[in-house]
Amino acid sequence: MSDSKDTKSTRDKILEAAQELFSQKGYLGATTKEIARASGIAEVTLFRHFPSKENLFENVIVTRSFLPALKDLLPEVEGMPYEMALNVIAKRFLETLSSKKNLIQIMHSEMHRYPEKIHMIHNSIIDDVIKTLASYFEKLKTKGLLKDFNSELGARAFLGMFFSYFTGQELKKRKKYKGDDTEMTIREYVNIFVNGTLKPVSRQERMS
Repeated sequence: MSDSKDTKSTRDKILEAAQELFSQKGYLGATTKEIARASGIAEVTLFRHFPSKENLFENVIVTRSFLPALKDLLPEVEGMPYEMALNVIAKRFLETLSSKKNLIQIMHSEMHRYPEKIHMIHNSIIDDVIKTLASYFEKLKTKGLLKDFNSELGARAFLGMFFSYFTGQELKKRKKYKGDDTEMTIREYVNIFVNGTLKPVSRQERMS
């Protein structure tokens, strides 16, 4: 049991150091030797956990994406009124993006130079996030609470609104000139989405 805990601890240290260095130098600039040094281990030990730099980067993307947080969050919000649940999801999504801001920024700047497999992993994670949120919409539709719409396109639209906001505020530094209006933006975007997807007969219940 102790070995298992040590192994998990080492793996987590590698992932944390890798995220930090990939955020600073990008996938192309960071080396496994630097990541191993920052993790306090030998490079050969790093390769026991992750056979290649590409595999390590894949694991950073997967474990640090919004997908694990969303999967944990959906059971918590399923009993909430629709509008309240979407507010919680949106807030957590923006928090996740903000905590990975540097990594997201550098990935966008060098994405065109990544190996094809990295592109496939990245797109697969986006698809999984969309499908996971879409499954929440599907459950509400079966209960008769939502209009009939394409759930995956709805999930893409919902997350896209907030990713666009994050891009403008954090990556393009709009917040420096316009201030932080995150709470108002979440409230207004969610209201727009709710009014477009909630059945009219259910609107009186959405805040109950």
